[in-house]
Amino acid sequence: MQLALDNPVWYALIGAHAEFAVGQGLARHYPRDVAPFSAVAEATDAAYADLAADLPSGLEARLFRPSDEPAPAGWETVSARPIVQMVADAAPHGAMRDDLTVLGTDDTKDMVALAGIAKPGPFGPRTPWLGRYVGYRSAGRLLAMGGERFRVPEAVELSAISVHPDARGAGLGSAITSFLVHSALARGETPFLHVFPDNPAVSLYRRLGFRERTRLWVIWRRLVAGTRP
Repeated sequence: MQLALDNPVWYALIGAHAEFAVGQGLARHYPRDVAPFSAVAEATDAAYADLAADLPSGLEARLFRPSDEPAPAGWETVSARPIVQMVADAAPHGAMRDDLTVLGTDDTKDMVALAGIAKPGPFGPRTPWLGRYVGYRSAGRLLAMGGERFRVPEAVELSAISVHPDARGAGLGSAITSFLVHSALARGETPFLHVFPDNPAVSLYRRLGFRERTRLWVIWRRLVAGTRP
């Protein structure tokens, strides 16, 4: 599991999410309407050649890497940011809410709309296909949600934890995160998540029992003009 957590997109796409994977050899991509991420097995010229082969024209490759690696020949770095990877070893204390509901395909439009307002990170129309999502509705409005994204051996990433501005301060983010942690642990999976260091949610996740495991790098790379295979 530890090796997989250092390269979560790669291990998800060659494992539990192989049905979504686009690519060959030492590189894979999610379709952009599922998740805008790509992966290489290792930072080698051969892996980046495989990455280039199936990268849609005009798009950058968005990678989770264990360190801020230099760009290989023929590539340029658009952005490189450290991101905190946190894991939960035990379930949070406290009573669970009983008014959360499992979200399905009929909820997709509302989920995309909430993500657009709350901005938890990338969320597309097929992102909910990656795992289980739960939410909270009031008077028919979807006011909070969260679910599962990258799934690697023995672990699952919690993602898209969102609360509408009209509902903040009611503990919905904590409730949904706690529900997802309990669910993962009950299946024998370690829940993990990613959050940028300056995100105030870091303190919330710490209160819920998450600890920092490591810091990865989110690196956006694109091919230098004229170098596409």
